[in-house]
Amino acid sequence: MRLACPTVLFPLALACLWSTAPAAAQTAAPSPAPAAPTGAGDQPDLGGTPQTSDQTAAQGTPEQGNPSIQSSLGPYGDPGGLRASLEQCGVTYSLVFIGETLGNPAGGIRQGVIGEGRLDLQVNVDLAKAAGLDGATLHANGYKIFGDGLSRSELLNLSLVSGIEALPSTRLYEAWFEQAMLDGRAALKLGQIGADTEFLVSQYAGLFINSTYGWPNITGYDLPSGGPAYPLATPGIRLKLAPDKSWTLLAAVFDGDPAGAARFGATAEPQRLDRYGTDFRVTDPPFVIAEATYSYGDKDGKLLPGIAKLGGWESFESFAATIPTAAGFTLGSGNGRLHGNDGIYGMVDQMVYRVPGTDDGAVGVFARLSGSPGDRNLISFYADAGVTGKGLVPGRPDDTAGLSFAYTDISPAARRTDEAERAALGAFYPIRSNETLFEATYQYQVVPGFTLQPDAQYVVRPGGGVPDPYSATPRPIRNAAVFGLRATVQY
Repeated sequence: MRLACPTVLFPLALACLWSTAPAAAQTAAPSPAPAAPTGAGDQPDLGGTPQTSDQTAAQGTPEQGNPSIQSSLGPYGDPGGLRASLEQCGVTYSLVFIGETLGNPAGGIRQGVIGEGRLDLQVNVDLAKAAGLDGATLHANGYKIFGDGLSRSELLNLSLVSGIEALPSTRLYEAWFEQAMLDGRAALKLGQIGADTEFLVSQYAGLFINSTYGWPNITGYDLPSGGPAYPLATPGIRLKLAPDKSWTLLAAVFDGDPAGAARFGATAEPQRLDRYGTDFRVTDPPFVIAEATYSYGDKDGKLLPGIAKLGGWESFESFAATIPTAAGFTLGSGNGRLHGNDGIYGMVDQMVYRVPGTDDGAVGVFARLSGSPGDRNLISFYADAGVTGKGLVPGRPDDTAGLSFAYTDISPAARRTDEAERAALGAFYPIRSNETLFEATYQYQVVPGFTLQPDAQYVVRPGGGVPDPYSATPRPIRNAAVFGLRATVQY
């Protein structure tokens, strides 16, 4: 068993540190935060969503309604009045630190315990205040990522155990300019952009720790370099239209390979190719994605609120053929090329119960389905779903619990390559089928902006059933049980 880096004990140490803080700081009432801006088609908060999340789409500044630990720090919440002074000039910022300990006492290629963390700095500049440009915004955020990843070192599964898992680095993520137009009914964004901040986003799925509930496996594995998603954004342009309060239309064009991995073959490591997030590639075949969103219902009405989305994407990159040929299997070998790739998806977030006597208590459900061609991709079908409940425990109105599952189906062509490998070896060789994930989690709010989150996951057929590299015989990696604790601080 491995015990990795000081972040292993971080969640418990932070909880103990808080328990010794002055009583006045623990009981200080949070200052009211204004509602999140509605802008050009920003989706309404359904209610019952988690207090903290590792997804950039769920984060923002306290001025945008996100809970911040600042209100619990008393006079130390804004040293020298820096935050207030900057806000008067149109500059707002947030810091989000996530530290977690994760281990797999059973299954995987070996058992271990790891610690990892991520610090996220986001800065927004309201150019109406700063420079007199109405409706214009500048945004940038970057990460300091450290520690080991449990999936990379112990499991070799497709659904990374944590949404912050990445190679240790200090990297720029997004840096863009946005101009709102037509009284907020349209907005044009350009610069370095992450597609996972706006596309394929589920509000309720943001509670869960596993990475696939953010940017799902099907896009993460079928697109070159994983597509424009954490930890790799890429130059692009996005148009958002909101013709009325119910409809939002999104369309974007990105450079199609954030790290250029398609040029280096299947063994290339995208995060090493673009180590600091500053490659700003613009010459690769484009990646296009579009999404239509319909919002309905009302928190206080007879029809509880929900959001339905339908979208699709097209990659103009060429891909290694994945169908067997007379010369043998060709998955990832480059012995054959197929031009273009595409996918479709649909998803829904739905509040199903509003907790009486609470401001934000609710039970919500989500589901996502997506498909891609099976002749050129590792994954041809993906589905996830889950249920979350906020404010269900008496006296704990801001705690959130959830159960979820994710199903990742290996494409028929990829399975045929396994059959070809079995025939070449003349012995038993695993044929991949699918990977199924189950997750249960509980997010406990210590104070606004500070949460502790115990988590349990169970991975069935890690990697879809790939052979264990440490086994003397080519048997599949064993099903894995994962347990962990995450601490998140938002300032």
